[in-house]
Amino acid sequence: MSKKLKGLVFYIITILVLGLGMWYIVMVGEAFQGEEASELINSAPKTLVAAFDLFKTSLLHHIHEPLAILFLQIVSILLVARLFGWFFTRIGQPSVIAEIVAGIFLGPSILGRFFPEVSGFLFAPESLGNLTILSQFGLVLFMFAIGMELDITEVRKRLRETVLISHTSTIVPFFLGMLLAYFFYDAYAYKSTPFVSFALFIGVSMSITAFPVLARIIQEKGMTKSHLGTITLASAANGDVTAWCLLAVVIAIAQAGSMLSALYNIFFSILYIVIMFMVVRPFLRILGNLYHNKEVLNKGMVASIFMVLIISAYFTEILGLHALFGAFIAGVVMPSNVEFRKIMTEKVEDVSLSLLLPLFFVSTGLRTDLGLLNEPSLIGMCLLVIFVAIVGKFGGAAISARVVGENWKNSFYIGAFMNTRGLMELVVLTIGYEMGILTPPIFVMLVLMTLVTTFMTSPLVSLIDIIYKAREKRKMHVSKLFHKVGGVKVLLSFGRAKNGKVLLEVATRLFYSVRKDTSITALHLTVGT
Repeated sequence: MSKKLKGLVFYIITILVLGLGMWYIVMVGEAFQGEEASELINSAPKTLVAAFDLFKTSLLHHIHEPLAILFLQIVSILLVARLFGWFFTRIGQPSVIAEIVAGIFLGPSILGRFFPEVSGFLFAPESLGNLTILSQFGLVLFMFAIGMELDITEVRKRLRETVLISHTSTIVPFFLGMLLAYFFYDAYAYKSTPFVSFALFIGVSMSITAFPVLARIIQEKGMTKSHLGTITLASAANGDVTAWCLLAVVIAIAQAGSMLSALYNIFFSILYIVIMFMVVRPFLRILGNLYHNKEVLNKGMVASIFMVLIISAYFTEILGLHALFGAFIAGVVMPSNVEFRKIMTEKVEDVSLSLLLPLFFVSTGLRTDLGLLNEPSLIGMCLLVIFVAIVGKFGGAAISARVVGENWKNSFYIGAFMNTRGLMELVVLTIGYEMGILTPPIFVMLVLMTLVTTFMTSPLVSLIDIIYKAREKRKMHVSKLFHKVGGVKVLLSFGRAKNGKVLLEVATRLFYSVRKDTSITALHLTVGT
């Protein structure tokens, strides 16, 4: 008998013997069952139709189970996010725009308005708790990855060049945001919210730059290694650190209710940061040198890294700074070994970016009801918020870049890039909303501002590029024309020396673009000549 046949015979005998044994156990065991169990067996459906009815009842019951609803929510969110992602990628927009729009689409503004039954089933208020927790955990992982992407050494190297750009582009919109808060507070803030908390939060909301979105836009344009790309990324990184520190202070003040009460929160927050950088970071550096590639980076080490992340997030959460700040700091203090950070970032981003972050966008979209802006005055206020956000960020970054020595073209590029807000802005807005500082109408306005300022980045950069290319082309054409006719010849005649100086300056400015092909002759005429 062959091996195959032996195996088959053994398999059949085993199944038969054990099957008969199980049947015998059931037959003997039925003698011990009570009346209730017997009645249950007798009431079981005897026909196919009755069995199908029972199956249908069971199916409808399990469809409404919390876990089943959660799975259905995740599938729906991922499907809609991918559809919008495909469309927006085709028109040259970052995926974050698609996910924000997908969130608004699935929220009360569109799905809830036109298909209320579907929205009520998919996103019933009592089912959103699990979705919110998952999305928050996704944000924690994402902020950890952002912290790892931030190169503190590079920020330090370019600190002198970028500190003016980053801080001006943070402080100017921060000030303008507080100014807006002064006019909005009386009509649109919760009466229980102190003005200082409301004003500071509006200020922070205006001053955020989305470093990850900005980095991807610059990478897509092939500018990462260029002078403009490195200056912009370093400025954005510096600005992000500043903005998150400001946010930590603002949250501490908002939680405590006043500056004085917040001193303890701020003190322990500073102590936490000192411990993370002075104690945890050196220890992690040693581990990073030992576990520096995939071959030696084992599961135990990965688990330890995640423990550092969760403990850091826990401490900032109980200090009132929000878990996201702790996740960000945990990412920053990770070993500076590039390979180590790359491996950990890949592990985290696979889950956070692909699966959990879209859940956050929908959580935000469910809070964004565009129907709240149902009056001309509210629409006007929304447009004002968008205008102030653009002027503050774009203007602050562009002017400060010009002051530090960049030409106007690069300055406008930097202003356009720094005006990107994206996901980081939504994180800040969500914190403000959950803390009860931002009311629903203000939240909707700021979400729309985020959408517009992120959406406009690529078109604005392209517009600047087109304008300056057209200018360069026009200059070259004029230069060739003047060169062909022998250049520009200017004759000035003046009597008073003072007038001659003014005329020379005017002529120089008028023909500055073709100065190489310009010849100026000045004739000084005096009385009696």
